[in-house]
Amino acid sequence: MPALVLILATLLWPLRGISADAPAVEIAPSGQGVRPFLLPLPKAQPDPRVPGSLKSKRLLAVIPDYQTVDPTDTGAPLSPAQKWNLALKETVDPFNLVNALMTAGFSQAGDQTPKYGEGAGAYGKRVAAAAADLGTQNVFSAGVLANLLHQDPRYFRMGPRAGILKRAAYSVTRVAVTRQDSGKAAFNASGLGGMVLGIAASNLYYPPASVRGYVMAERLTTGLTGGVTGNLMSEFLPDIQKKFLTKLFHKHAADSN
Repeated sequence: MPALVLILATLLWPLRGISADAPAVEIAPSGQGVRPFLLPLPKAQPDPRVPGSLKSKRLLAVIPDYQTVDPTDTGAPLSPAQKWNLALKETVDPFNLVNALMTAGFSQAGDQTPKYGEGAGAYGKRVAAAAADLGTQNVFSAGVLANLLHQDPRYFRMGPRAGILKRAAYSVTRVAVTRQDSGKAAFNASGLGGMVLGIAASNLYYPPASVRGYVMAERLTTGLTGGVTGNLMSEFLPDIQKKFLTKLFHKHAADSN
């Protein structure tokens, strides 16, 4: 965890000069629920008759960024079919499949969870389990629960108008707070519920040695940490790309000419 904090601080430090010219968050008034969490500033309510859209961009040209909504977007809700499509795209994206291969490799070292043993056969089971873990959580979160509860499974960026600390706090709280299709803030039952259901479903294919309460608790902690990290990346990496990588690309192109 200290290493993660150091990495994030290194990434965010160059953005310290981007300051807010207007407040970007407010605290929910009493009686409106989720009082402890930072909520976005009020904006025009999305028209449910206008379908939303999924991004096809990638962070750092590699990491899929389908679920992120920029502040300049309309924020129109996704249709039920689009939510299922988001779950599918996140599951079969090549980057996530490669990540499953790497996760299985780390797990293979020392026969860590899931404890399938050692050897090529065990590695293959770990790869399949890692892909199944991702797929089931995506299906439960973005597909089943997001539709049943009418919640939007995407991440809505606050953007560079706010300060770094406010944006970081906002990103962390989005693990517990999401947006209804109506545009109102709500407890993230679809995201957290999908994570829990996915972990529970893994007991069907995990070896008995890994079907333990403490193992599930560790995986839930890992999932929450991953959710926070993903939100921070979606919030800040586009700015880092715009401020640094785009300039480097244009400079390289100019030097080449």
